[in-house]
Amino acid sequence: MLTLFPDLAPNESYRFSVSEIHDIYVEESGNKDGVPVVVMHGGPGLGCGRYLRRFFDAERFRIIMIDQRGAGRSKPLAETVENNTDQLIADVELVRQELGVEHWMVFGYDWGAALGLRYAQLHTGSVLGILLQGVMFTGRREAEWLFRDGCNRIFPDYWDEFVSLLDDGQRVDVLASYAERLNSDNELIQMQAAKSWSGWMARCSTLHPNQSVVDHYLSPRIAIALARLQCHYFSNKGFLAQDEILKGMEKLSVIPGVLVHGRYDMISPLSGALELQKAWGGSEIHIIRDGGHSIAEPAIVDALLNSTGRLLDRFDPQIA
Repeated sequence: MLTLFPDLAPNESYRFSVSEIHDIYVEESGNKDGVPVVVMHGGPGLGCGRYLRRFFDAERFRIIMIDQRGAGRSKPLAETVENNTDQLIADVELVRQELGVEHWMVFGYDWGAALGLRYAQLHTGSVLGILLQGVMFTGRREAEWLFRDGCNRIFPDYWDEFVSLLDDGQRVDVLASYAERLNSDNELIQMQAAKSWSGWMARCSTLHPNQSVVDHYLSPRIAIALARLQCHYFSNKGFLAQDEILKGMEKLSVIPGVLVHGRYDMISPLSGALELQKAWGGSEIHIIRDGGHSIAEPAIVDALLNSTGRLLDRFDPQIA
């Protein structure tokens, strides 16, 4: 089973002002003359942890990581104003132009996989290939599964803990009730809700209980950004029309793509990834029998590392 590449330090880091409110953090590592790959992190709100660099061979890739608005080292943390899907995509394209990248590979996991797909649909000419893991949309169907009826049947004990902050009336619309708490003027109420939200997502993410994933999600900066931004995007159906990404998959027929998805993914069930793959000519899917949703799971790591090499072999050899 393949494991992550050795840790490495970034070569360069940048800050780009993308609005009067937001500036985003970007870093590069690996080989400056290698195949460019842009990393789109999950959440929304998780930011690019340093372990994400380790999915790529530093001798073969120019690794470009972007902390999306409100996430990671971008400022201000957890800000939802001027934060929507179109703006995140525009930020990615700005980074490509500022760094002088002509074509790059897109790597995204969780929410970043959905963002990567939409970016590629709008900027097809800039994309060499796409590698995605655990695609998670933030539309109505996904919100129903995670916050009304679906995932709660798989993890009823975790669900009871998640909704314990709410009275019976507030449990009628869990998403709206959490949105109110996460946007409270009282920072203690905000943080209490953020940790409860992030704990729910973390505990549902892994096939086997993993305290290190839970601890990471519950760290204060991660918890507040993840909870506020996820709630913001779910409340607004991802700022996309119903099935907008699925209906645009024909645009990607000329781009090689690989989907990696855990069979026991309880955050974004496998049916969604299969639906995508069927609509995406030229793509392939690898269903990981020992995988849930988390990108940190060993079987998921192994599949992604194997898929990176296979995808690279499908590029124009003059580029790769």
